[in-house]
Amino acid sequence: MTLRVGIVGAGAAGVGAAYALRDVDAAVTIVEKSRGVCGRAATRRRRDCTYDHGANYVKDPDDRTESLLRDLGEDGLVDVEAPVWVFDGDGDIEEGDDRDDHKWTWTEGLTQLAKRLLARTDADVRRDTRVESVERGDGAGTWTLTDTEGATHGPFDRLLVTPPAPQTADLLRSTAWGDDRLAAVTDAVADVEYRTIRSILLHYPFREDHPWYALVNVDDGHDVGWVSREECKDGHVPDGESLLVVQMAPDWSAKHYDDPLDEASAEAASLVSDLLSDDRYADPDWVDDQGWRYALPNGGVDAESVRVAEDAGLFFAGDWVVGEGRVHRALWNGHDTAARMVDGE
Repeated sequence: MTLRVGIVGAGAAGVGAAYALRDVDAAVTIVEKSRGVCGRAATRRRRDCTYDHGANYVKDPDDRTESLLRDLGEDGLVDVEAPVWVFDGDGDIEEGDDRDDHKWTWTEGLTQLAKRLLARTDADVRRDTRVESVERGDGAGTWTLTDTEGATHGPFDRLLVTPPAPQTADLLRSTAWGDDRLAAVTDAVADVEYRTIRSILLHYPFREDHPWYALVNVDDGHDVGWVSREECKDGHVPDGESLLVVQMAPDWSAKHYDDPLDEASAEAASLVSDLLSDDRYADPDWVDDQGWRYALPNGGVDAESVRVAEDAGLFFAGDWVVGEGRVHRALWNGHDTAARMVDGE
């Protein structure tokens, strides 16, 4: 019998799960609130520039990840060779430790990861669809989703929930199980805290030959958390131009999350100018931004506390499950959780 699988969220975890199910007898439906896929591993295009404004790249700490990326097709695959350096709260810049030797993206942007994975599946991806509630049916593993427009999706024999923990907890609170385990699972998920990050994009009509691809603050003492140069990625920025991805520190981001873009970008540009000791960076010729209310988890959920729901057909995956905001960790967590779904069939 075909296994009916519902996945909430088309981020790295949800897409990884769909990819894991590509060769089994499963009908997979992904319900995604956004118009795009790959979650915070997002790509935008503007004025002949392509930029990854959430997650910046995929690292490959093991052969498994590199093998997958190459298997998806090496056309357009980009490995950023320039290193990541570090800076402290005083703005002092030093060489880094090269912990991310390989930093992978594509000329078309990081969303290619999800697009190429999904292209190898038969998953039905329902974009621009926000799930409002979940209902468990009479069957031991029968689940139905209702979106904000009142439409239903399902029923599903297995349901995988992948949004950030605070959003997952809200969804669980809308769910009637008739089962005492729900409260314990919801409490465990709700305990996972997230950092807020506002990304500011600063474009300049010049390009400097810096020896680094990115700078990362290592002591949480600066209002800027990360600065990277999209021009280091083949095909992203026209020659002679520069585009900086400036991810502001969590405290700054939370405080200024809703500030108008002109105000937020002016402050970000001033901070970058001071950091790089170059007044030209205080005056970008165009700017953009993206806020990530739930950008990075501070830790992970207790795995056993959420696995108690699996015998009812309810599964969870994402960076908050593994406790690290890395694309490859979320991807493989979704992939391996999906494999466990099938094993439990």
